[in-house]
Amino acid sequence: MRSDAKENYQHILVTAHAVISEQGADASMRDISRKAGVGLATLFRHFPTREALLEALLRSKLEELTRKADSFETIDSPNEALVSWLREAVIFVRVYSGAVTMMAAALSDPTSALHASCENLRSAGTRLLQRAQAKGSAEKYMTGSDLFALIGALGWLGDQDAFAPRSDYLLELIARGILSSQPE
Repeated sequence: MRSDAKENYQHILVTAHAVISEQGADASMRDISRKAGVGLATLFRHFPTREALLEALLRSKLEELTRKADSFETIDSPNEALVSWLREAVIFVRVYSGAVTMMAAALSDPTSALHASCENLRSAGTRLLQRAQAKGSAEKYMTGSDLFALIGALGWLGDQDAFAPRSDYLLELIARGILSSQPE
């Protein structure tokens, strides 16, 4: 890629992050290109679809969450590891309001640009959940897909004005529901 094209690519990603953080995943591609100071054709040359733009934008954060899950696996307490990662994941989906719908759809579509990143995220959460389950401290019938769905639901709650003030409490409530009262 030419250096000016690479600069445009990075600039578009930075601008898209700002616009999507403010407006959500349904932000207008035209608005993103306008705020980036590039033509719509330039935006579509780099990112032919909204999903491609979101995948590029989200990939680094999804990879970071996956790495955090790896590092949380070294925490002695499986409960603490699981809840800490759950908190991080919910914060992520709150920043990218609206991306959860695309991420959920991508899980069932192997051709999606987001599929691999979302599958890696779900697998990372599953490992943390299974570790807590192996210790007997997490709900034994819960799956990694259930955990992924709860992350989306908790992110959605945080985006709703009526529920946002209680979203942290609700996250703690869900975490207590996932974890049994048995000591580790």
